[in-house]
Amino acid sequence: MNDTIAQPDLPDRLSSNPRSPHHVADIFESEHEIGIRLNGKERFDVEEYCISEGWVKVPSPKALDRRGHPLMITLKGKVEAYYC
Repeated sequence: MNDTIAQPDLPDRLSSNPRSPHHVADIFESEHEIGIRLNGKERFDVEEYCISEGWVKVPSPKALDRRGHPLMITLKGKVEAYYC
């Protein structure tokens, strides 16, 4: 018997922020984490990505918006998403 749980396919655009319209809770409830590569380099600080448009958003290390959340910096390149 094979008791593996089928993982949902990763969407083209996904956000880890639950307030975002691109947040999919089913993906984050799985046992496996999501890995992101930008231009062949693995990134661990990605908050949102879009594969078709080729960008990722990462939080700024120091700058905050008026609500106290980190400002997002958009980095462009070839984006690959996968389950770890």
